[in-house]
Amino acid sequence: MQGSSNRQTNKLVIRNQQSTSKKKTSKKSGEAKKNAKKRDSFLRFMFNQRMIQIYGIIAMSFAMLLMISIFSYFFHYHTDVSHVTSSVEAPGNIAGTVGAHLSYFFVNYFFGIFSIGFVLLFFISGVQMTFNKQPLPLFKTAVTTLLTMAWCSMLLGLFFAQSGIDFIAGAFGNFTSQLLLHSTGKLVTGIIMAILFFIILILCYNVSMHSLLSLQLPKRSDHSEAIANKKKKKETPEGEVANAVATATDTKLPDLYIENRNGLSNEYRGNVYHFENDDTQEFEVSQNESVSEISFANLLDKNRSKQEETNQVPFEIIDHSLMSDSEEEMPDDETEFQPEEKSLSSNPFETLEEYDPCKDLSTYQFPSISLLNDYPSKEANEEVMRRELTENKDKIERTLKNFNIPIKRITATVGPTVTLYEIVPDDGVRISKIKNLEDDIALSLSALGIRIIAPIPGRGTIGIEVPNKSANIVSMKEIIASDKFQNNKYDLPIGLGKTISNEPFVVDLAKMPHLLMAGATGQGKSVGLNAVISSLLYKKHPAELKFVLVDPKKVEFTLYSAIENHYLAKLPDNEEAIITDTKKVVRTLNSLCKEMDQRYDLLKMAKTRNIKEYNAKFCSRKLSPTNGHRYLPYIVLIIDEFGDLIMTAGKEVELPIARLAQLARAIGIHLIIATQRPSVNIITGIIKANFPARIAFRVSSKIDSRTILDGSGADQLIGKGDMLISTGSDLIRLQCAFVDTPEVEAIAHHIEDQQAYPEPFLLPDVPEETKGKDENGEEQFNSDEIDEMFMEAATLIVQTQQGSTSQIQRKLKLGYNRAGRIMDQLEEFGIVGPAVGSKAREVKVKTNEELMNILQRMGLI
Repeated sequence: MQGSSNRQTNKLVIRNQQSTSKKKTSKKSGEAKKNAKKRDSFLRFMFNQRMIQIYGIIAMSFAMLLMISIFSYFFHYHTDVSHVTSSVEAPGNIAGTVGAHLSYFFVNYFFGIFSIGFVLLFFISGVQMTFNKQPLPLFKTAVTTLLTMAWCSMLLGLFFAQSGIDFIAGAFGNFTSQLLLHSTGKLVTGIIMAILFFIILILCYNVSMHSLLSLQLPKRSDHSEAIANKKKKKETPEGEVANAVATATDTKLPDLYIENRNGLSNEYRGNVYHFENDDTQEFEVSQNESVSEISFANLLDKNRSKQEETNQVPFEIIDHSLMSDSEEEMPDDETEFQPEEKSLSSNPFETLEEYDPCKDLSTYQFPSISLLNDYPSKEANEEVMRRELTENKDKIERTLKNFNIPIKRITATVGPTVTLYEIVPDDGVRISKIKNLEDDIALSLSALGIRIIAPIPGRGTIGIEVPNKSANIVSMKEIIASDKFQNNKYDLPIGLGKTISNEPFVVDLAKMPHLLMAGATGQGKSVGLNAVISSLLYKKHPAELKFVLVDPKKVEFTLYSAIENHYLAKLPDNEEAIITDTKKVVRTLNSLCKEMDQRYDLLKMAKTRNIKEYNAKFCSRKLSPTNGHRYLPYIVLIIDEFGDLIMTAGKEVELPIARLAQLARAIGIHLIIATQRPSVNIITGIIKANFPARIAFRVSSKIDSRTILDGSGADQLIGKGDMLISTGSDLIRLQCAFVDTPEVEAIAHHIEDQQAYPEPFLLPDVPEETKGKDENGEEQFNSDEIDEMFMEAATLIVQTQQGSTSQIQRKLKLGYNRAGRIMDQLEEFGIVGPAVGSKAREVKVKTNEELMNILQRMGLI
């Protein structure tokens, strides 16, 4: 018994010792983790983006100080050397004591006067750290500079090593030159120096022996060729896959890949952070620009077992704004028309130089980008943004999981106002099941304007668009300054805004060829029209473009009256170029139809198919002005409120607009109409058939959305410039560029202050549709406009002396509409008086003789 008790006691003591040792080891491991976290946080602080920028500024400042010190040392080296060695004499260096010591150290202990090359190395390093740009390849520049300084220092050492100014060769040059001379002699030393010279030229400066023999330098460097080859590889699918595989071999597949597309804080780029969820599963968050999205998709199967264990859906957040502008793909343009070498008919103008339509205003200067305001993006906390994205991802995943919908991956694309979450559903999941959960997902996210795209065309994913809590303004300045706008070759380029991937959206109005804009009041239509006009003003010369502005509200286009003689077109007898009267609108539209017919006659005589070919022939002097030919500028008709015109003028406006929309594309007349009433009686079938390009801002109902876009989606927009553009089969969500009234005013004043044409561009004159008068001054009436039952109705009214529409209906067996039109004609010709409520009209003609005289004067009898 005693032995068993002793054994039990020993076991308890051993257990206590083990537990104590475990506690000690756990404490030590906890302290080690804390120390490691402190060390990581310190290193993260010392090497984040802000500190790197500070290091860059210090490096550039040091380069400037070193350059000033060395140049001053060349002229005051005696005083500087005596000051450094004995401190008796004051330094003569401009940078003082610091400059004297600094220049003495670099000149005497390195490469002599060629130590000035260190200035270039420090400056390039500072620029790269500060601005994250590489003016020159750092490694190659460093190797080239060091080798060049070493060879030049050795060369000077051969001549000045034993002289009194041996400092110009530096310690390196004096030592190596004397070593070579004592070891090999002068002849071999010269041969060695020549060999080193050619080696440096070939390795560092890309000089081949052929170019040396022909005394020609190569046109391209290895670095430029490498960049070109890299771009070619990126342009091909094979290059993309190769880059993705190469990146994937060096990069661990993250469960959560985040790149900020919205211009958030840059100090986190290039670093890797770890976030823990409730199950202590670490999500690796990388912001390395070289990581390719395709690599994660290719390696997804390798980590499938790990993801199944943690039961987490991979979540990626992609930012294409980190891509360089040089890698953006520019849209392909059609090749321009090349005029024939031989003209259709010989004329004396062929011997002249090419016609320049801009010659009359050769001093015209386009508006500067500085006239536009810059609206910086809101500073968003990186962690707050990351937390918001992760929370939305978890809510979407939880909602789908509640309805037994498994998914493979979620990718988040952050835009200026909206974030697109792309879902890859598991095999066997119906798309309709996810699409029917739109309201449930909106409820879980507590957000306004949830829009589901199922599926996204060409992507194989399902998109869920969620508005950002902090939206950014897309400035017009940013769109105008982009490469896509500046370097395109469009005929009529329009910068509308930014896509959901933060890329500028630029289209060619000449290819659209007409644009319909619709949306509720206050959702951005007027700003969108100003963005369209501003884009064209920044790209087209006054000789190449004319506007016809129709403004029924009378206040939207008033700022553009200042550029009347530069860009606007009007009828000859109109006082103002901006049209506000409905009657003048009808005349202007008929005038544009006449201009269209005249242009088609010119194209027919010139045997060309479109305005581009015609103007090319005219500028090359193959069309003679004596035959009526002239340069044809593009004409853009912009109507701000189309619904008001339809209500007041009806068919008189709709018919010429439909005719222009059907025929005017080839001769350079393009239409842009906007309305805040997207109903079927305003946007009729004729209008929709001839306006394939449509922009929908936020509307109040799905019916209005279907009227504009032939589909839903516009009712889910969030307003303030958020829009959908349809260019046929594609439906793209954009954030419209914001251009404010002061910006438009500044652009207009800039154009107004320059030389202008004597008068605006005049459209063909079209007389007003008025009733003719005979030689006695009395009005003549067209009998074709009079109803066939007019005489019977007039006779009935005069005989009964009752001006009643219902009486005409009963006696003549006519419908109400026709009887009402006949009554209006009787009033117009003075047979009956105006309507007085529900009472019968007054009959002004009392006898049949008076009626016969009226009918005879009208030419009816």
